[in-house]
Amino acid sequence: MKTGGQKNGAWGRRVGLLAGAAALAAVGWTLREVPAALGARPSGERAQRVRRSKQFRDGAFRNTAPTSILPPGTSRQVVRDLLFGKAPRKPRLPVPLVTPGASAGGDLDAIWYGHSSALIEIEGRRVLLDPVWSERCSPASFTGPRRLHPPPVPVYELPELDAIVISHDHYDHLDMATVRLLTRTQTAPFLVPLGVGAHLERWKVPASRIVELDWDEETTVSGIRFVATAGRHFSGRAFRRDQTLWASWVIAGERRKVFYTGDSGYFDGYAAIGAAHGPFDLSVVQIGAYSKGWPDIHMTPEEAVLTHLDVRAGVLLPVHWGTFSLAPHAWSEPIDQLWREAKERDVRLVVPRPGERVSVDDPPAVDGWWQTIV
Repeated sequence: MKTGGQKNGAWGRRVGLLAGAAALAAVGWTLREVPAALGARPSGERAQRVRRSKQFRDGAFRNTAPTSILPPGTSRQVVRDLLFGKAPRKPRLPVPLVTPGASAGGDLDAIWYGHSSALIEIEGRRVLLDPVWSERCSPASFTGPRRLHPPPVPVYELPELDAIVISHDHYDHLDMATVRLLTRTQTAPFLVPLGVGAHLERWKVPASRIVELDWDEETTVSGIRFVATAGRHFSGRAFRRDQTLWASWVIAGERRKVFYTGDSGYFDGYAAIGAAHGPFDLSVVQIGAYSKGWPDIHMTPEEAVLTHLDVRAGVLLPVHWGTFSLAPHAWSEPIDQLWREAKERDVRLVVPRPGERVSVDDPPAVDGWWQTIV
């Protein structure tokens, strides 16, 4: 005959087993999407195009300038700075969000949604750049850098798009959940660098909506010309790097032109892009997540201003800051330094709140809004 204590012990063990099984099931459910989020390697005709590219050498895509992701001897310091650095990497108060208003009637507007996600409205057409609406930029929903502010609008409230432009396949620029939502809620094609289409096809984007371009190749969508141009970066969603290409983009209408850097270190290719495709009315330039530990693959704010000048642009819209903490610098450091450098170099700068519409022909003065929340 079992005593009360024995019964309670048996009951406790059963509860523990059930709880353990539930926890394992929850982990399994959470991890179920990770293999798909890693994407797919190019195959078939797509792989043949990759191998024919001048940028693809010795089994991987290469930059035009020698590039190191982590220079020798920097790894330990980078990890130490990321884990134990004392710079405040998020704002003290919530980031102010704005619901986008209607256009004032110009033919070139921009709306920054956060990080590198932005809407370019050019001559009546709408182009969405690097859309990431997920809570984390990661293959798993429970780990990875978390958003510091929500998107100012949900994906399903975006206006009808004419094109969706992707710069490369890193998680903070190419997000599976967002791509799937846009596949269901929009009809616009995805314009991507070589090889990236393999990820999209795995995520059930119709082949008819995927346009892959090598550097200096172009296509026209809804009367807007898109040119994939060079950048200085790298790619990869798992352990193999550089099997897909990265790119900057020229977006050109009949009268207006926009240049988007994607992610890139500074290099002399920007002057060549400016000579071939400029001048531009607007440059959309990456400014955040830089570090002395990876000087070749992301720009400092000072280099962002040089890039803007190299491509011969009128107004500078900074992106890749404020939404995800991806480097050891302080949250507000990139935009503080950019504002200072822009004033010294007499560059016309706009720093909208996430969701705020900017008319490139009548850009608002910088008001330092971010300095009130740090």
